[in-house]
Amino acid sequence: MTNKRTGVLLIQLGTPDSPSVSDVRRYLSQFLNDPRVIDIPWLARKILVNGIIVPFRAPKSAKIYKELWEHGNGKSPLLTHTQRVTQLVQERFESTEVTVEMAMRYQNPSLDVVLERMRKANYDQLIILPLFPQYASASSGSAIDRAMEIISKWWVIPEVKIVSQFWSNEGYIDSIVERAKEFDLKSYDHVLFSYHGLPERQVDKVYEGTDLCGDQPCETEVNEKNKFCYKATSYATTRLIAEKLGIPESNYTVCFQSRLDKKWLTPFSDKVVEEWGKKGAKKLLVFSPAFVADCLETIVEIGTEYQEIFVENGGDKVQLVPSSNDHPRFIDCLVSLIKERL
Repeated sequence: MTNKRTGVLLIQLGTPDSPSVSDVRRYLSQFLNDPRVIDIPWLARKILVNGIIVPFRAPKSAKIYKELWEHGNGKSPLLTHTQRVTQLVQERFESTEVTVEMAMRYQNPSLDVVLERMRKANYDQLIILPLFPQYASASSGSAIDRAMEIISKWWVIPEVKIVSQFWSNEGYIDSIVERAKEFDLKSYDHVLFSYHGLPERQVDKVYEGTDLCGDQPCETEVNEKNKFCYKATSYATTRLIAEKLGIPESNYTVCFQSRLDKKWLTPFSDKVVEEWGKKGAKKLLVFSPAFVADCLETIVEIGTEYQEIFVENGGDKVQLVPSSNDHPRFIDCLVSLIKERL
């Protein structure tokens, strides 16, 4: 028998098909009804999401997505970046033994359609690679859960290998470092490393028994207990980037954006931006290492909304460091993760 034929599935979070209210409503409904995203009892989640959040949020979100589409030349930046990354990773594998596909956890191209195509291809093995550097149940966990739910129903299940996180991969870190070198770091008053927020209860669930995230040294080290804690790996990612760029700890703040309520990981990014404006800072540099592709949370939330908050509080410029996107070192990262599992 020849070498194993391998199907690689890159999974991103998702995007509405368009910025229309109906498409945004459909996307939000699928996303927020996921029990790994809003982890409360089924009935309460249905009432909260379908009765309150989606009806009120969809029209507002549609306006923001319209702005995002304008940045992406009429397309979703998340989708176009992920398509480009998939193409570049595929080009690194000259052999026909490796086929690289991409899917979205929510909306299109859907996991159902793409995995059905992969089933028909009859691969010897599958590599499932969610594009989330730091593990979180609401992102990586949900993508893996759904992919395995679909695969589990196949009559023939091939060998399956999973990448649950890759925050320490040198290619990924280098891609962010190289992006940052486009800017004069010394000209900024302060640096923010802004990660997507999570409810505190979700990081607490990583631990066994009565242990909680707050009982761990998550701000300073990664150990056997907290190695899958999103907060711990976010701080660890920051340390790796800051060390390579020579940014002292006193010059940066780790913070968390996109919260729904006060019981989410702190400090909140928008509040940190506001505080530095009030302190008299004029220029802030903001990294968003949880996102490997620029999207709503980076382009609009940081690039536009945080800029407005900063100016309102006396600042001048919030500069977003672009995400890894299709940087060659990020492609190196994904290729290395795949090759390690071939």
